[in-house]
Amino acid sequence: MKIESIHVGKPKAFQDEILSAISKQPAQGLIRLNKENLVDDQQADLSVHGGLDKAVYAYPKQHYTYWQQRVGLLRRPRIQLPSEPQGAFGENLCLSGADEHSVLIGDTFQCGEAILQVTQPRQPCWKLGHKFKQKRLPHWVISSGYTGWYLRVLQEGEIAAGMQLEKIESGCSLWSVNRCNQLFYQRGLRRADLISILQCDKLSSTWHDDFSKRLAYLDKK
Repeated sequence: MKIESIHVGKPKAFQDEILSAISKQPAQGLIRLNKENLVDDQQADLSVHGGLDKAVYAYPKQHYTYWQQRVGLLRRPRIQLPSEPQGAFGENLCLSGADEHSVLIGDTFQCGEAILQVTQPRQPCWKLGHKFKQKRLPHWVISSGYTGWYLRVLQEGEIAAGMQLEKIESGCSLWSVNRCNQLFYQRGLRRADLISILQCDKLSSTWHDDFSKRLAYLDKK
């Protein structure tokens, strides 16, 4: 898996008095990766973004081809993307060589001295839709499965575009990012699936708590 580009940004005025750091700029050269973010990168709403479990957001570069395709009766693109779309979805790392089907929750990668671990898919919020003036975009991201994923930083270090992320440990074999997405959004949950995902100890604490509550609800029925 290769880092095609790195993107950082700090919170700016987004809508009315709401701040967002979804608009990021390419970072050149070696960039320091700390436990909670990249140098010169911040999150605006720490209740839903950032923290140890969501220090870095990664998105596959090939998905932008899907978003640029023209669809529908009027043959319009799903959304208007810039000519160089890498980083457009607010990702820190735009990657090639992997996607939500091949990456597992808990997969651990080394890049130089830095070590990163996959924790959960991204939950797209209204800010993504507002940025592209398409309210249904978060729903489209979820339904397509093209969410990207978050990583925690197990070991700090410097990374740069062009470097490889080498897998040094495989995650939960039953739980790809894609399957985790499907479980999170599906109705009619099976108790066995919830028990299985909760056994994946590399899952982010937020999603672990959510699945635990769902299991407790099923057990009360």
